[in-house]
Amino acid sequence: MRKLSFFRRVNDGGIRFANQDDNGQKVRFFLSFFLGMVLIINLGLLIRLFNLTVVRGAYFKNLADGNRAREVVIEAKRGEIVDRKGIIMARNIDPDVKIDTKRAISRRIYYFPESAAHIIGYRAQANKDDLKNDTCISKATIGDKIGKFGVERLFDCELRGKNGKQLIETDAVGKPIRVLSVINPKEGNKIQLALDSWLQDRAFNLIKGKKAAVVGLSPQTGEVLVLASSPSFNSQAFEDEDKDIKNLFIDKDKPLFNRTLQGVYPPGSTFKLVVATAALEEKRITADTLFEDTGVIKAGSLTFGNWYYLEYGKKEGMVNVVRAIKRSNDIFFYRTGALLGSRDIKDYALKFGFGKKTGIGLPELSGTIPSPFWKKETIKSDWFLGDTYNFSIGQGYVLTTPIQVAQATEVFANDGYLCKPKLLKIAGEDSDNLALQPYSTRECKDLHISKSTLKLVKEGMKEACDPGGTGWPFFNFKVKSSSGRSERMHVGCKTGTAQSHLESHLPHAWFTVFAPFDKPQIVLTVLVEESGEGSNIAAPIAKELLKDYFERRD
Repeated sequence: MRKLSFFRRVNDGGIRFANQDDNGQKVRFFLSFFLGMVLIINLGLLIRLFNLTVVRGAYFKNLADGNRAREVVIEAKRGEIVDRKGIIMARNIDPDVKIDTKRAISRRIYYFPESAAHIIGYRAQANKDDLKNDTCISKATIGDKIGKFGVERLFDCELRGKNGKQLIETDAVGKPIRVLSVINPKEGNKIQLALDSWLQDRAFNLIKGKKAAVVGLSPQTGEVLVLASSPSFNSQAFEDEDKDIKNLFIDKDKPLFNRTLQGVYPPGSTFKLVVATAALEEKRITADTLFEDTGVIKAGSLTFGNWYYLEYGKKEGMVNVVRAIKRSNDIFFYRTGALLGSRDIKDYALKFGFGKKTGIGLPELSGTIPSPFWKKETIKSDWFLGDTYNFSIGQGYVLTTPIQVAQATEVFANDGYLCKPKLLKIAGEDSDNLALQPYSTRECKDLHISKSTLKLVKEGMKEACDPGGTGWPFFNFKVKSSSGRSERMHVGCKTGTAQSHLESHLPHAWFTVFAPFDKPQIVLTVLVEESGEGSNIAAPIAKELLKDYFERRD
């Protein structure tokens, strides 16, 4: 028995079985479904097209343009660095802008790459820390070079310009076709230093090959005329990314070390100028005070001798303050120091700028001005009379930098003012056009030293460089005038020979001087490490430099 198919009643009253379907109706059903789907899809495409072309059309147009255009950064020319007379010391040359590069680099040229390296410095590519800690208004970006050392670092924000850019059209594979637009870079500000580039170069050549430093200051303003340190390095090598610059950081002679600001040494007899001033101002001695040169003096079991007795076996009889400075008599200053005591010596040393940074702006050390408390805390020992004796002649624990000695000498050259060393030229008629104005006023502090004290100390300094003094290279110092005639020039000076505890056991040679004596134009301080006596080693360097300075014809 086979089951019958389902059936349904039709309009004519008959019966039709299920397997007898209406094929036409089925076709109509599927056709309607298909047309509906096509309509829905077309409607979706139309909506998408409207969204792409109308709603987001501008966005996709820019995106397409970006695929065929590329930006090239044009590095801004860094501001020029010029000396006090406008001579260019560092400048950037225009970049060679090519459309097939990603960045147009502006190369910097250093015209005194070795002699002025420690003061001008160099620049290098900014690293992540530089970018993170950038405080300049014009921010550095990846690939930018920024100041890393010296003036380049100190005035980095002022020297920076504002980068420009090129928009370059490229083809489908990225090959440049043409320049679409250019935004020119803005050059950085010009910096005018107080430095005398010619004198700086001459000073460096006089000490080249030695471990030495020369500082030159304008006594009336504190402007830095010379800041030469040897050995040195080449600023251009950093700019050009020379592969050998890594050796500078491990060189045993420390060419990156700026001896003018960071070298600390016992000042030797140059410090006697401070002790003499302190004793006169505090009424411990007068112009008439006499001490007998006994050759040696004792402090407990220790013996302290005068250099003249130790070297030649001779004594100098009765000595006053002027003669003590002239002859650099140690016995006189031992006794004077004992009358003052360590506290007064320290107070006047600080007053003259020792034991603290000058504030020049470049990295520097403060040195050391000892005291009983300092010795107890540092060396765990008591202070003895012998310490005061050593302190009185610039030996023992006292440490100073060459720029501090020059700054202290300046006080006697300008009759009692301690001037802050200034890297920038003081504003004047010839610098009004600079974008960055330097210091507009003198930063000099009156130390309120009596005229009588200044007169006595200065007289001792004058006689120190006259026959019979210790500064023998200046005994007959002559300078040619503009007419070609040689004329005697008196100066005020002080020699210094400071003990060294280094392996050579040779002393450090000091010489500090201002010239001319009556109307000083310049203060010079010369230090030569481990070399010998100040009068024999440092003084001849100062003499040559002063001769060049006064005989130069612009």
